[in-house]
Amino acid sequence: MIAVQGHEGQQVAVLGLGRSGLATCAALSAGGAIPLAWDESPEARAKAEATGLALTDLARVDWSRVAALITSPGIPHLYPAPNRIIATALAAGVPVDNDIGLFFRSFSTSATMEFDQPPKLVAVTGSNGKSTTTALIHHILIEAGRPAQMAGNIGTGVLAIDPPADGEVVVLELSSYQTDLARALTPDIAVFTNLSPDHLDRHGGMGGYFAAKRRLFAEGGPDRAVIGVDEIEGQYLAGQLAQAPEDTRVIRISSGQKLAGPGWNVFARKGYLAEYRRGKQVASIDLRSLKGLPGAHNHQNACAAYAVARSLGLAPRLIEDALASFTGLPHRSQLVAEVGGVRYVNDSKATNTESAAQALQAFERIRWIAGGLGKEGGIASLAPHLAHVAKAYLIGHSARDFALQLGETPHEICETMERAVAAAMREAAPGDVVLLAPAAASFDQYPDFEQRGEAFMAAVRKGLGDE
Repeated sequence: MIAVQGHEGQQVAVLGLGRSGLATCAALSAGGAIPLAWDESPEARAKAEATGLALTDLARVDWSRVAALITSPGIPHLYPAPNRIIATALAAGVPVDNDIGLFFRSFSTSATMEFDQPPKLVAVTGSNGKSTTTALIHHILIEAGRPAQMAGNIGTGVLAIDPPADGEVVVLELSSYQTDLARALTPDIAVFTNLSPDHLDRHGGMGGYFAAKRRLFAEGGPDRAVIGVDEIEGQYLAGQLAQAPEDTRVIRISSGQKLAGPGWNVFARKGYLAEYRRGKQVASIDLRSLKGLPGAHNHQNACAAYAVARSLGLAPRLIEDALASFTGLPHRSQLVAEVGGVRYVNDSKATNTESAAQALQAFERIRWIAGGLGKEGGIASLAPHLAHVAKAYLIGHSARDFALQLGETPHEICETMERAVAAAMREAAPGDVVLLAPAAASFDQYPDFEQRGEAFMAAVRKGLGDE
């Protein structure tokens, strides 16, 4: 646990008692603060009380006695409207922060200053690829024998990690909800993967969404920034951070284009990763055979992780070996099985058309399982990406709506995951990929995308006779 510094003897309100909220209460107590814990959900309050945590109704608290309010990421603090308790705290002049801000303020201690190698913090943000990039950086470090922990929006809550060891690297995945509010952001290395429209109601539009991501770099002042430059926002951010074209504190990364210039560039093109410094190539890796990182979007993730690893002093050969052993994250281009020349890939995390488009471009001949609770516009935007689809098998609430948007692409309305998988397996030929990339939310049939992915894998195993 990371004991929170700076609030000894003070009352600190905590709103939201999910994973991060409970860890925040424990970390505040460990640092000598007095947490005033509350959640507006009766179920969450009951779970918190079952752990022995005392509750305080923040609607009735004396805010003049409260030093700060720590809120969970999912609770709106500005747009589309602030939560009523947050609004009350702001009106009373009480600082509002989150666990990320507390973590950055509390990570370094007198003990870490005595280490031979001070611990490093790597923070990853962006629209797509954050989780895979974070996990890949962590995997590379572990494979190279470097002590490392992974936390944030993936895995463990930031305040629940172990105190860092000598020379350890902590890799954080940070969402826009987390970077938007944190009052302290001081990573050693910060990564921006890419940007596409998401959470726009929460950030008041695309500009507010980008501004939330940009805070990690503008507020944090990292020693090194790894920036995806395949969108104009990334190009703009890299230009703002670099003091000159040859400034190697900024590493520009791309998937699909060669990056020229006198600086430090890492890009993937035609299946090969290349590192250039001062206009000269210094390393190259063949990504084409990496089953854990299929497709251009994962090649961009590989570029980001490679750039971070190089910034931490790892040799290209060590990184290449670690990339080859990476098996991917559950529900994100996850290879479930390969039998009879047919691959089965679980990308249940592809809950929107942008993510589904990346998956559809990653394979040559696809039997595509899609559907669920469709989002505005359905799958119309995927029309340019259907060339590799041999047939679509549609499930869930939006199956018939999706069928109307498929044009000449062969399709079948299967309604359930089990029927879709069975039909795809029956018709698949060697060289095909049976791909779950729903392009829709899961809530019509499953509580979350994880359980939808589990249902796909169970149906595949049943079809293969493994259960």
